[in-house]
Order: sequence, then C-alpha cells, then structure tokens
Amino acid sequence: MSAPEREEAFRRLAAHMPGRTPSAKGPKDQPDPFRSVVSCLLSAQSRDVNTAAAVRGLFALATTPDAMLALDEAEIARAIKPCGLYNMKARSIRRLCHALIEEHDRIVPQTREGLMSLPGIGRKCADIVMSFTFDEDVIAVDTHVFRVCNRTGLTAEKTADKTAAALERDTPDWARRDGHFWLIQFGKSVCLARRPRCETCFLNDLCRYFSATGGGPAPAAP
Repeated sequence: MSAPEREEAFRRLAAHMPGRTPSAKGPKDQPDPFRSVVSCLLSAQSRDVNTAAAVRGLFALATTPDAMLALDEAEIARAIKPCGLYNMKARSIRRLCHALIEEHDRIVPQTREGLMSLPGIGRKCADIVMSFTFDEDVIAVDTHVFRVCNRTGLTAEKTADKTAAALERDTPDWARRDGHFWLIQFGKSVCLARRPRCETCFLNDLCRYFSATGGGPAPAAP
C-alpha cells in the first residue's frame, strides 16, 4: 500500500476494532517483567492452553532468577513439559537467568536491544514484553498480525521480523499504540486464516489480496 492507503487502512481499523484496554497485562497476565519474559519464552511454538499449564508449573517452583537457578535443568524441563521443546526451553531459561544476574543486575531490560540480548528472546517476544509489560507503543507481530499485514498489503515481507521492521518504519505515529490490538482483532474476526470475510470487509477496496482474487480461496495460513 502507499502511505495514504496505509493511513486510511489504520483509520478504518481504529474505527472498527477494539484497541488497548486498561486491563491489558503482560504476557499470560504475569505480574512482573521477569515472569512476563519467561512466559513469552515458553509460548514459542506452543498453544495458549499448553503455555498456561507450563507457566503455572514453573512459577509454582520459582519466580525470580535466583530461585530459578536453584532448580536444575531437569526440574525446569519437567515443570514446563506441557509447552513442548521443554529441554531446549529449560536451557534457555537458565541461561536467561544467568544473563539477568550477571549482566543486568537482575533487572529485565526495557529496550528491544536489551531484551533480544537475553537467551531465547527474539524480536516478537521482545516487542510483546515492551508493549504489554512496559507500555511502549510497539506493534508486535504474531501469526495474526503477520497474516493480515502481508495479505492486505500493509506490508510485503516474507518473515515476521521483517514485517515488524516495516511496520515500525511505515505505521503512522498515531496508530502505533493500538495498532497491534486492531490488527489481531481484525485477523481473528474478519481476515481469517482459511476463510477471510472479504466480501464484507471494510478494507477490501484497499486490500491487495482482494483486488487480485476477488475474495477467492485464501492461501495457506502463514
């Protein structure tokens, strides 16, 4: 999309979709930055219900970097087994705790660069923590946001990280705070993965996918 088209698209999203609410909390509703960043790490390639079970199991045992390192890797892996990739994630959690203690005085960094310096934390997780935990105006790119942006033409990228960079560069300043929320809700209610509701979509005159297909079968979900 051109810059004027993006501006119009975000204005329509703002008019039709709910934005950030006062009750928006850190990942998986965790009460502090440490538990937020660990919860986000656990959510990688895991369904929400499985992540929630892993989060409960792990934080029943430890809720600080020091307490986490008092557990051995096998104990952590057993606690987080529901979320999958538990051996790799257990190693990452211990490495993350070491990094927080040795390099950050036990304080979770508030910048993207600082968060991404932590073992196991990529751009999506960093942006989610920045947005939900530190209340920064960042559009984090999850599956819904990636699909919506690259299907409609808001961006034209092949990866989530490149999509996030394009959104950071091209999103109007006024739309940065709530853009993540608008796009997620749009992806869940209108621009569905398998059967997007193109005919009734309020963006279809701007949408590159609709103009190319007339709302025909959707491509495989990203």
